[in-house]
Amino acid sequence: MPTPANIAALDGLHTFPRLLLHHARTRPNAPAMREKNLGIWQTWTWSDVAERVRALACGLSELGFKRGDNLAIIGDNRPHMYMMMAAAQCLGGVPLPLYQDAVANEMLFVLQDASIRFAVVEDQEQVDKMLEVMADLPSLQHVIYDDPRGMRHYNQSFLHDIHELMEMGRIHDRNHPDFLNAEIEQGHFDDVSVMLYTSGTTGKPKGVCQTHAAFIAAARGGIEVDKMVADGDILSYLPMAWVGDHLFSYAQAMVAGFTINCPESGETVMTDLREIGPTYYFAPPRVFESLLTSVMIRMEDAGKLKQKMFHYFMAVADRCGADILDGKMVSTADRLLYGLGNLLVYGPLRNVLGLSRVRVAYTAGAAIGPELFKFYRSIGINLKQFYGQTETCAYVCLQPDGAIKFDSVGQPAPGVEIKIADNGEVLVKGPMLLKAYYKRPDATAESINADGYFLTGDAGFLDEDGHLKIIDRAKDVGKLANGAMYAPNFIENKLKFFQYVKEAVCFGANRDMVCAFVNIDIGAVGNWAERRGIAYSGYTDLAGKTEVGELIQQCVEEINAGLAGDSMMADSQIHRFLILHKELDPDDDELTRTRKVRRNFVSDKYKVLIDALYDGKQTQFIETEVKFEDGRRGKVSADLLIRDCKTFPIARKAA
Repeated sequence: MPTPANIAALDGLHTFPRLLLHHARTRPNAPAMREKNLGIWQTWTWSDVAERVRALACGLSELGFKRGDNLAIIGDNRPHMYMMMAAAQCLGGVPLPLYQDAVANEMLFVLQDASIRFAVVEDQEQVDKMLEVMADLPSLQHVIYDDPRGMRHYNQSFLHDIHELMEMGRIHDRNHPDFLNAEIEQGHFDDVSVMLYTSGTTGKPKGVCQTHAAFIAAARGGIEVDKMVADGDILSYLPMAWVGDHLFSYAQAMVAGFTINCPESGETVMTDLREIGPTYYFAPPRVFESLLTSVMIRMEDAGKLKQKMFHYFMAVADRCGADILDGKMVSTADRLLYGLGNLLVYGPLRNVLGLSRVRVAYTAGAAIGPELFKFYRSIGINLKQFYGQTETCAYVCLQPDGAIKFDSVGQPAPGVEIKIADNGEVLVKGPMLLKAYYKRPDATAESINADGYFLTGDAGFLDEDGHLKIIDRAKDVGKLANGAMYAPNFIENKLKFFQYVKEAVCFGANRDMVCAFVNIDIGAVGNWAERRGIAYSGYTDLAGKTEVGELIQQCVEEINAGLAGDSMMADSQIHRFLILHKELDPDDDELTRTRKVRRNFVSDKYKVLIDALYDGKQTQFIETEVKFEDGRRGKVSADLLIRDCKTFPIARKAA
């Protein structure tokens, strides 16, 4: 694995603009990007992309963009958004993608912190957000938009159509033909190539400055392990502000040369996924949970014969499917049964999910339950976990073929060193580490120790085979009142394996028992209720139904039965729970934009419910303020029923 010190020797391809020009020169007609627009897939070759990036970069320069400037990028995954990243890098600038579903005031801190002068946005909605906060952004000088729909009557001089910018850039390029090549030549592997802000679960987001060398090293490591090739396809649909998308849809695509495919909209992702049939797929656990939920809903609506066949062959897959995928020894009878199941169940299921061509699928961003992980591998999808943070280019551990463990995140990736601190915290070192936190030398110094290891904040351990097992966030791991270990995320992931549970939050640190909040999945539970003739008017009404409470209680008690046999976590059986009257939502600050629970915020906001769980109450009234997408505020109230769960005797190991 190359290090930042020697990466410059690798054919001179040590910055992303150089990689782009390399592909345009060596394989100009190969597809680089696709976008579905009005139901039709449009393709840009590598030469097309290089020409547009050149025009965009020269156009930015004409507007006054210069080396060291930060460029805000706000919108869904669109070819022009990715091209603008490369254009900024050509000029020695730094692209800074933001979460497109954030409201204007949420974006304000990042825009101010990064002293944004230039922003490129997708459409009228994002332009309106910029106009809303313009008074608080004296540094913002130019806003470039991609989609002109609805923009006819916007006549502010600082607004620019991206196509007009390209034409301006082409004129600039004709007048100064050597300008951009000279700018690209100045680019250095240790220059900051992108700035990605952390999700801010515990405080204000921090800008993570990553270099060309760091992301190229991470991209090459993943390509090496999973043998990615240029003729592959990936569906690029996750937020561009998330480090996972930047690694897979930008860095690895630039290095390997495979095609990124942008869906028409968030609502058409599943349809577009099936049309493209990607060879390489990435999704956080919540997406795989949602896919499994949709499968289970469909099966519940199927006829008795189909249901019986599905469950029979899924039992076969559970028994031997993952071993067959890993090339392990399996009996001839099981291989024959699995082959029949592949014809009748697994193959059609992979096709419905849009994953029939997938060579490798990855999940990360949060821990995935072993049961969910095993399900996908058992039906022949080469799903792997990887592990990393924004500060490590999402690159710390990978799972090579044939070395998969359901309860681990893999082995150290090429070039990465892992060490476990005395307090159990995972420490990592390698070429993928951040250069610095933007304007935060104090935070940078605190995050990397004297030996050059980054402090991940996760608690874990290395097993006898060198696989890393993550327990939980180090700050969340605690002890129950009896001294037993308590890791809330471990329990929550087990709950979320059930299709009826969308989100869960556990409590128990320094207490005598574990209690939980549950968010139901309205799609799965609604389908379940309708088939039983249970009428409901919405989420709050459905969540309060006695029958739904009994359904979730069965799930909780099944988890408890499993925990009883786990020597480390047996004391963490859930004693009491309630179903929340509303879904936890990023707009209400209960989740981050990457859908991680803000535990401290949730604990403070719902303190009255936590107290009721531990005070032995059977019901608790609550009224909660909520924000709507259009900015209005309202209130949701309900009397929540608290349920006591059956717990099981703990199977202690003999001394």
